[in-house]
Amino acid sequence: MRLDTSQQMRTDMRMRMAPRMIQSMEILQLPWLALQERIDQELIENPILEDLRESVAPEGQVEEPSTDDDAKVDETEIYDDWDNWDTSGEQHRPSRAALIEESDRKHDAMQNMASRPPSLHDSLTEQLSFPDLDPKVRGLAEYIISNLDENGYFTGMDIPDLVRDAGGAVTFEQAEQALALVQKLDPPGIGARNLRECLLLQLTPETPHVEVLRLLVSNHLDDIQQNRLPVIEKKTGLSLAEIKEGLEQLRRLDPKPGARFNPGSAQYVVPDLIVEPDEHGDYQVRLVDEHAPQLTISRRYQRMLKDRGGDPEARAFIQKKIQSARWLIESIEQRRSTLLKVAKAIIAHQRDFLDKGPEAIQPLKMQQIADQVGVHVTTVSRAVDDKWVQTPRGIFALKRFFGGGTVSADGEEIAWDTIKQKLTEIIAKEDKSKPLSDEEIVDELGRQGLTVARRTVTKYRKAMRIPSSRHRKEF
Repeated sequence: MRLDTSQQMRTDMRMRMAPRMIQSMEILQLPWLALQERIDQELIENPILEDLRESVAPEGQVEEPSTDDDAKVDETEIYDDWDNWDTSGEQHRPSRAALIEESDRKHDAMQNMASRPPSLHDSLTEQLSFPDLDPKVRGLAEYIISNLDENGYFTGMDIPDLVRDAGGAVTFEQAEQALALVQKLDPPGIGARNLRECLLLQLTPETPHVEVLRLLVSNHLDDIQQNRLPVIEKKTGLSLAEIKEGLEQLRRLDPKPGARFNPGSAQYVVPDLIVEPDEHGDYQVRLVDEHAPQLTISRRYQRMLKDRGGDPEARAFIQKKIQSARWLIESIEQRRSTLLKVAKAIIAHQRDFLDKGPEAIQPLKMQQIADQVGVHVTTVSRAVDDKWVQTPRGIFALKRFFGGGTVSADGEEIAWDTIKQKLTEIIAKEDKSKPLSDEEIVDELGRQGLTVARRTVTKYRKAMRIPSSRHRKEF
C-alpha cells in the first residue's frame, strides 16, 4: 500500500510540473515584444499580479499602510465579478484605467524603440562587406536590395530583368551571383522570389527534422495549405507523426522575413540583447529589459487566502491565481537567466565576428553552447529562436552565429560561411574567358590553407546559384 501511495505522489507531482514546464518553455521562446504583450495581458487578467512600478506613491504623497479591515473585503464580489475589481476600493492595485494608460504608454515606448534598428535596406547593404567583390556583382546586389518588397521578397522582376536594366553591361551569371549573395544575408529567407524559396532558404543543417521539412516545403505546400495530411502521408511514405513534427518546425519559419523592418508593420525588430565593448576591450552582454514590469504577488490577496473564514470557492480561485502568478514570475526570471547565459557563451565564442566582421565567423553548434551552459540543446534552440542581438556590427539574429565548418591545413576551424565567401571571392576574381572548374577552385582553396572536397564546392556553388564554369565563360 505504501508503494502505491508513493507512486501516486510521483504521478501527481509530474502532472503538476508538466504545465509549469510547458509555460517555462513557452516564455523562454518568446522574443522581447511578445513577452511584453504576454505580461501586459497577464496583468489585466490576473488581479493577483502587480507591477511594483505602479505601487509607488506619487511624489509628495505617502501610501497608507494596509489594515486588517482592508483584507476583509467582499470576497464574493472578488469571485463573482473580477471584471469590476477596480471599483472595489483596492488601493494596492492600479485601476483598469491606469492599466490601459500604462498599456498605451508601453505601446508608444515600443513604437519609439522600433525606429532605432536600421531599415531592411540599410541592414542588408551594411552586410555587403565582402572584400574584393566584383564591383558589378556588388552593384547588382545593391540594386536587388533596393527592389525588395516590404516582406523582403524579390518579386516583379527576375534575372533577365536585372541584365536588361543594367543595359547589357552585366552577364546572366553575374546577376545570378548577385541574387545568391543577397539571399545569404540576414534575416534568413530574404531575397526569395516566392514562398517556397523563402522557406527553403531558412533551412540549415541545424534545423530539427530538416530533411522532412525540406521535402514538405519543396513538394507539398499546396497540400499543407489545404491540410491534406493523409495525401502527404500517401505521397511521401512518411508517418503522420513525422509530418506533424515537420509542420511544427515549419511554423517557426518566417514567411515574411522583411516585414519586421517595416515601421508600419507589427513585426519589427527590437533586439532582446545588446552587446557593447567596455573600456578593457571586452564585450559585455546585457538584456533589453529596462522597461520590463517588476512583477510581484499582491500581499493583500495573500492575506485574504490565509483567512480561513472566507468563502471556500473564492479562496480556491485566489489560490489558483496566485499559483499562476508565481509560475509566470519564475518563468520570466528563468528566461532572463538562460538567455543571458546562452548569449554570453555565443558572444565569447564569436569574438572574431565582432572584431573583424561576419567573414570571421567561427563554426559553432548549439550542442557546444548547451554543454557549456549546462542545459539541453533544445533549451538553447528555444533561447535563440526569434531573438535578435544589437552589436557594434549591426543587429543580427542569434541563430546567425551558429553553423558548421571544416578544418584548415594548420588545424584551425573554419566556418562554412567563410568557405562560401572564399568561393564567391575566387569566382569573382577569375578570368572570365577561362573560368575555374570546381576542381581548380578546390586547388585554389587549398593554396589558401582550406581543405575542401570537390563535392562540397559543387554543393555550395549550386546552393549559391553560381553556374558551372562552362556557363560562366565569357567570349
